[in-house]
Amino acid sequence: MVASSEVGLVPLTPGSGRCRMPGIMIPVELARIIINETNDEQVIFLKEADGSRSFPIVIGIFEAAAIDRIIKDRKTPRPLTHDLVGNAVEALGGRIARSVIDDLREDTYFAKLILERDGEEVSVDARPSDAITLALQCQAPILVSEKVMEAVCPTE
Repeated sequence: MVASSEVGLVPLTPGSGRCRMPGIMIPVELARIIINETNDEQVIFLKEADGSRSFPIVIGIFEAAAIDRIIKDRKTPRPLTHDLVGNAVEALGGRIARSVIDDLREDTYFAKLILERDGEEVSVDARPSDAITLALQCQAPILVSEKVMEAVCPTE
């Protein structure tokens, strides 16, 4: 058996039903997606679900296309990568509980995908674009730490 730290998995408190993330977590929604087919950098905007703060995240064209496909409810004849990951989690008896953007270092966002199975949660390190895409696909919440929100949306 492979130790969870060797594959980037972090088991959370058994039976707690909650991820032990430091600080306040803010629910956000996808507010906007900008796809520029002549540029490798695409932009999504996340906005507080119950507020006015919003911020951009630069993502790749493939992730932007996957998000666009999900929000427009376009089906593909065969599973694409994000479909495969979601299907694998489900086939193993789990579900994607939420996506968490919990850090910002050197202008790079860091995220975790929180998976749940039998009341136990596991945190998986993920790129924000992948975590957001999978959360949208599975209709799971997207959360941003207050620390990150304050860094990208400073109050005046």
